[in-house]
Amino acid sequence: MTRLVLKFGGTSMADLERIRRVARIVAAEARSGKAVAVVVSAMAGKTNELVAWTDGAGRPGPGIDLTDDEYDTVVASGEQVTAGLLALTLRNMGLKARSWLGWQIPILTDDAHGRARIEDVPGDRLGAAIDAGEIAVVPGFQGVTRDGRLTTLGRGGSDTSAVAVAAALGCRCDIYTDVDGVYTTDPRIEQKARRLDRISYEEMLEMASLGAKVLQTRSVELAMAKRVPVRVLSSFVEPDASGNLPAEAGTLICDEEEIVEKRIVSGVAMSRDEARITLLGLADRVDGPADVFTRLAEANVNVDMIVQSQSRTEGTVNLTFTTGRRDAQRAAELMRAGQAEIGFSEIRVDEDVAKVSVVGVGMRSHAGVAQTMFRALADKGIKFQAISTSEIKISVLIDAAYAELAVRALHSAYGLETV
Repeated sequence: MTRLVLKFGGTSMADLERIRRVARIVAAEARSGKAVAVVVSAMAGKTNELVAWTDGAGRPGPGIDLTDDEYDTVVASGEQVTAGLLALTLRNMGLKARSWLGWQIPILTDDAHGRARIEDVPGDRLGAAIDAGEIAVVPGFQGVTRDGRLTTLGRGGSDTSAVAVAAALGCRCDIYTDVDGVYTTDPRIEQKARRLDRISYEEMLEMASLGAKVLQTRSVELAMAKRVPVRVLSSFVEPDASGNLPAEAGTLICDEEEIVEKRIVSGVAMSRDEARITLLGLADRVDGPADVFTRLAEANVNVDMIVQSQSRTEGTVNLTFTTGRRDAQRAAELMRAGQAEIGFSEIRVDEDVAKVSVVGVGMRSHAGVAQTMFRALADKGIKFQAISTSEIKISVLIDAAYAELAVRALHSAYGLETV
């Protein structure tokens, strides 16, 4: 019997009518002879409400440690509600179904409450249940420590839960969302964006980390590490009168070797969640940058682009780096607090920037990718402030006002409307 994991996000589970639609999709897969497990998110907006409640409860009193374990107990309840409702709906349709909470499988994690990472998912009991014809409904986002405390995986963690369950069951993971696949860029910015039939793990990982919001980054990392095929599909589909789903569509995320014709560039991604920080007049010491980035690393501030240039003052340099917008003020405070030890004259923070990137495995074997990018931007009068590259991506930092223009220009320059 073929096993299959299905995952449905918060939009798909937003109310009882949408849960009934999800149940019809699940039923169609089960009745086609597959052994099915389903991973669900909380109803759209519910997690934000639960988080607000935990904030309203206040901080612990004197002598009580500040931890997020009870926070996890509260916010994990949203997924438990939808798991139970979907199991009830499937039973009402005459199908065997039950919910499997994170501690019942178990989905074992470390003890970093609020941002836990999955360590192991024993799949024997769950696999035996679905092979016997039971539909297993699993609340995403939650796990359990080895000493029995509930944990949550951080925002978007249900995608990671689904991939982890699929890895434990040795099967494909179909992620149903409010789009019908992975596109060459955001269709809301470029109407000529095209849906990709296949994309490699590496490309999807880069696009997810660069601003494409189809999948959570950690879920793609896990899929690549465990070699779990992932298919992205629209949840707004209905089985036909015979109970059959439409022919397989969406986008398959898979090994690069499974893609016959490799594109030079597969997509253009954009992120507005960027801030640029510049240290002016930094003492030109060999260990100067190391001092700066050690302080940031110890505070868990992620840094992306880094540019060092000569200053007008002899013996000093200017150091520019980018970080997420939410980390910008914290990073700036760290720098100001250590200004005397670091040795710089002025700090500037600019949050009115955006990062635009092109991604493609074909970059490994084709020259001229950077030239095409910079020519396309120059033709539109767009200046870049910083650059970062990897084997399969080029990113530039630009003024936020030109972000959408840059996306459209690059999409056209690489001929992505014809893929």
